[in-house]
Amino acid sequence: MTRKARPADVDAICAALPSTEFGTSWGDVPTWKVPIGEKGRGFVLYRQPHRSALDPQTGKEYDDLLVIRTANSADKAALVEDDRTPFFTIDHFRNHNAVLVQQSRLGELGLDELSEVIRDAWIAVAPKRLTKEFLADGQ
Repeated sequence: MTRKARPADVDAICAALPSTEFGTSWGDVPTWKVPIGEKGRGFVLYRQPHRSALDPQTGKEYDDLLVIRTANSADKAALVEDDRTPFFTIDHFRNHNAVLVQQSRLGELGLDELSEVIRDAWIAVAPKRLTKEFLADGQ
């Protein structure tokens, strides 16, 4: 395992991917996206506290959640069901190909693992031509 992942790594990983921008979605939610179309396609979102996501230990709203896109429901299940990772889901995301992770738990992942999950999220939304070029470069 590479060094432990840190919250600051999220922005660095996203910014290093081709054709990404940091903006907003769903009104004012900070979002990393691929700027396709008028709104773009988000692949990592900084979710704001909401009553739909409560910490089972404290009953309080999570205040440090990331939402990371997955390519499909099988990829989502693989991340959520792996007890070695901090990824989880909530009812609100039941029908969405995305996982959640607390920024405070990113250290449970290696930097390489976080990079792979975010890269796969980007691949899920980026244009096929762009992903083909990116993968041909050995990424």
